Amino acid sequence: MMSLKTLTAAACIAIAGSGSALAQDSDLAKKLSNPVASLISVPFQFNFDTGYGTRDGDKVTLNIQPVIPITLNDRWNLISRTIVPVVWQDDIAGNSGTQFGLSDTVQSFFLSPKEPGPNGVIWGLGPVLLLPTGTDDLLSGRKWGAGPTGVALRQSGPWTYGLLANHIWSFAGPDGRADVNATFLQPFVSYTTPNAWTFALNTEATYDWTGDEWSLPINAMVSKLVRFGDQPVSLQAGLRYWAVSPDNGPEGLGGRLGITFLFPK
Repeated sequence: MMSLKTLTAAACIAIAGSGSALAQDSDLAKKLSNPVASLISVPFQFNFDTGYGTRDGDKVTLNIQPVIPITLNDRWNLISRTIVPVVWQDDIAGNSGTQFGLSDTVQSFFLSPKEPGPNGVIWGLGPVLLLPTGTDDLLSGRKWGAGPTGVALRQSGPWTYGLLANHIWSFAGPDGRADVNATFLQPFVSYTTPNAWTFALNTEATYDWTGDEWSLPINAMVSKLVRFGDQPVSLQAGLRYWAVSPDNGPEGLGGRLGITFLFPK
């Protein structure tokens, strides 16, 4: 029969192990708030918006967004971030019918130091590419584009705050399609709890210099890191409010759901 002392020791080990697992999950959840963390992740992000066209058009977008860090040497990482949108939309431009398929892909690369800089600032710089992968004329701008991208952030205790930005100019594609000349700004702040809940707020502002129009959605999200066996997964849900949208763009409230598969080293 196991002694009381042995049972107490086993219980203490179990509690310590549980606390260690919670700390690891909280650390992983916090890394997800860092766009240039050295962590392989594969997010699937579902977005739903209404009010397009004559204000009765709907759009559902599944963004597949793999993030792959590549070790260059002892000091530097190259972070690959890809956004592949799969879109279902209805009457997006007036009485335009329904389209389903791929939209255009955005590929970013960030050269980022492995260690934070002065004052704990984490940063990354590199190119961003626009690839005309859309499978329908109403799902694609049919333009090739490129430009600079960058991110800077700081993580202090449970808080993460920073800014991701890029600018894309088109350089090739059909003359009959609108040129791309757009600035994207994403300020963000998040708070991660010791039990791996994360509360986040960001905007995904885009200024179209060709059309002289702003798009300004504000996203409020909550996420929880869980495990299915040994596989860590982040589950997300939230709302989006369109503070400013372009002509024929979305309006009011939208929704966002997400699941992210993590593959820590």
